[in-house]
Amino acid sequence: MTPTLGWDDKIAVLHLGEDENRFSAGFLDAVTEHLDEIERAGAQGLVTTAGGKFYTNGLDLDWLGAHAEQTRDYVARVQALLARVLTFPMPTAAAITGHAFGAGAMLAMAHDVRVMRADRGFFCFPEVDIRIPFTDGMAALIQAKLTPRAAVASMTTGRRFGGDEAAEFGIVDATAAERQVTEAATGLLRPLGGKDPGTLGAIKQTMFRAATRALTDV
Repeated sequence: MTPTLGWDDKIAVLHLGEDENRFSAGFLDAVTEHLDEIERAGAQGLVTTAGGKFYTNGLDLDWLGAHAEQTRDYVARVQALLARVLTFPMPTAAAITGHAFGAGAMLAMAHDVRVMRADRGFFCFPEVDIRIPFTDGMAALIQAKLTPRAAVASMTTGRRFGGDEAAEFGIVDATAAERQVTEAATGLLRPLGGKDPGTLGAIKQTMFRAATRALTDV
C-alpha cells in the first residue's frame, strides 16, 4: 500500500500503509512527495501513523540483497528522509500503532514526540543481532534523542521494548490503547499549532545540527 495523506483540521496525518511499510524506492518517493505537499499547505503539525501489525519495519533488506551495488545511494536516501523529519518545520509526532524496527524505529525517533500502542507491538533496534552496525548518522540521530542509559539499553542489546517499557526508558513519550494512538499523537500537537515554521525549523536545525550533518554526509 502506498503512503496516503489525510488531515485532522490543520494537522497532516501521513498514513504509512497497512503492511510492513518497508522503505522501498516507491515508499520513499511517496513520503517525500507528501512531505513537500504538507509544507506547501502550511500545515500546523505532522503525525505519521499506520495500520496493521507494523508502524514500519524499516529498510527493504530483500531489495538491498538484490541490489548491493546501490547500497550507498539507498542508505543516503533513507538518511536524508530521517534528517528531513528531524528538522521538519512544524511539530511532529509518530503514532506507533504496531512494530517499529530498525530504520522504522529511527523514523519514529526523528519526530518530536512518540506515542506507542500500550498492549501490543515492539520498538526495537535489532542491528546488533542482524550484524548491521549503525551508520554514524543513525547513531547520532538516536543518541540526540535518548539518554545514555536508553541508548545503551536499546542500541547494544537488540531488546524489544513494549509500550510501557519504552515509556519507562523515555523512548516514547506516551502510550495509548489500540484505537487511540493516532488520536493521542494528534492531541499532543494540537496545542502547538501556529508556530512560525521558519523559526521552528531554524531551532531544530540548531538543536540537531550534528545529527543532521552525520545523516547527510554520506
